[in-house]
Amino acid sequence: MNTMQIIAIVIFAATIITVMTEKVHRAVAAVVGALLLILTGVLTVESGFSYVDINTIGVLIGMMLFVAIVKNSGIFEYIAIKAAKIAKGRPWPLMLLLCIITAVLSGFLDNVTTVLLIGPMTLAITNMLKTSPVPFFITQIMASNIGGTATLIGDPPNIMIGSAAGLAVFFVLAAMLVCFYFIYGRKLHVEEGAMAEVLQLDESKAIKDRPLLIKSVVMIILVVFAFIFHSQLHLESSTVALTAAGIMLLIGRQDVEEAIAGVEWSTLIFFTGLFIVVGGLQETGVIQIVANTLVDMTAGHMTLTILLILWVSAIISAFLDNIPFVATLIPLILTMESSGVDVAPLWWAVSLGACLGGNGTLIGASANVVLSGISNRHGFPITFASYFKVGFPLMLLSVGICTIYMLLRYC
Repeated sequence: MNTMQIIAIVIFAATIITVMTEKVHRAVAAVVGALLLILTGVLTVESGFSYVDINTIGVLIGMMLFVAIVKNSGIFEYIAIKAAKIAKGRPWPLMLLLCIITAVLSGFLDNVTTVLLIGPMTLAITNMLKTSPVPFFITQIMASNIGGTATLIGDPPNIMIGSAAGLAVFFVLAAMLVCFYFIYGRKLHVEEGAMAEVLQLDESKAIKDRPLLIKSVVMIILVVFAFIFHSQLHLESSTVALTAAGIMLLIGRQDVEEAIAGVEWSTLIFFTGLFIVVGGLQETGVIQIVANTLVDMTAGHMTLTILLILWVSAIISAFLDNIPFVATLIPLILTMESSGVDVAPLWWAVSLGACLGGNGTLIGASANVVLSGISNRHGFPITFASYFKVGFPLMLLSVGICTIYMLLRYC
C-alpha cells in the first residue's frame, strides 16, 4: 500500500470518526476532510469535484426548492390531518401507515424525493399530536431504504446492475415493522386531548392558498410520473427535480428568497465534502483493492462468494456511498460471468447488501442525511449515536434475513 492510499484512508477514517462523535458539525468535518485530501496532493481541486455526484446534489436542490414552495399551499397539513384521522389519532397505526407509504413511494421515486415529501407531512402530524417526530423519522429512513431496494428504479445500485430484490424485501419490511412496534410502537404516547383535537380538525381549513394547491397537486403528479419514467424520457432525475423547482418558482408566486432560505444548505455542503472524501479512496485505488480482495478471498466458492459480497457490501455501504463500491464490483462480476459462472445470485447479493446497508448509520444513505437534517432544523436532533443504536442492529437483522433467503434460493 503506497503513501497516497494510506493518507486517503487516514483522512476518510478521521472524517467518519469526527462525524460519529459529533464534536464538530458534520458539514465542517466533511469539508475539512476534502480540503486535507487536496492539500496533501491526493486530489486536485478538479479531480476532487469530479467525484461529486452532481445528479444527487441537483435532486436535493430541486426538490428542496419545490417543497419550499408547495408547502405554502397547506397541502402537507391537509394530508397530515387526513392521515391522522385514518389512524384515529393513534400513534402506532399512524407510524405504520407512514412507513408503508414511504416504502412504496421509495420503490418508484428517488429516496431523497420521497423523504422530502414525507418529512413536512410528518412534522405537521406530530405537531398536531404534540409528540416527537424523531421515532417517525427514524422508521421512515429505514422504510425508504428498504422500499428502494425492491425495484429497478428505487435505488442507484439497482439501476446500475439491472437487478432488484422485490420478494426478499417483502420479508425484510415485514420483519422491520414488527421490530418498530417493539422499539417504538408500544412506547408511543399521545394525550387523549390531542387525539380528540386532531379528529375534530377540518382538513379543508388547512388549505392556505387554493390556486397554489391546484398548481402543486398538478406538479406533484407530473413530477412522480417524470421520476418513474425518467430513463425512458432520457432525463436525469436531477433535471426532473430542477425543472419542477423552476416551474414552481415561476408559477407559484411565492417569496423566492424565502424558498431559497428553505434549502438545507448544510446538508448539501456535507454531501459535497463527503463525495470528495470518498473520491480520495477511489482515486488512490483503495476501493478497487477492497473489491479485488473480496473476490479473491472466496477462491471461486459460490456460496462463500454470495455471503461475503452480501455482508461486506452491507457493512461498507453503512459508512460509504454505495455507488463507487458497486461500480467497482460490476466489472469483477462481469468477468466471472464471461468465464461461465452463473452470477445471478451475486447481483442479488450486491443489490441487497448495498441498498440495505444504508440503514446502518446516519450517513449510510442520502435519505438518512436529508431527513435527519430536517429533524435537526426543526429542533428535534437525531444524533449519529442515537440512530446507530437502532439502525445498525436492524440493518444486521435485515441482512441476516436476506442471508437465509439467498441460501434457500441459490445454495
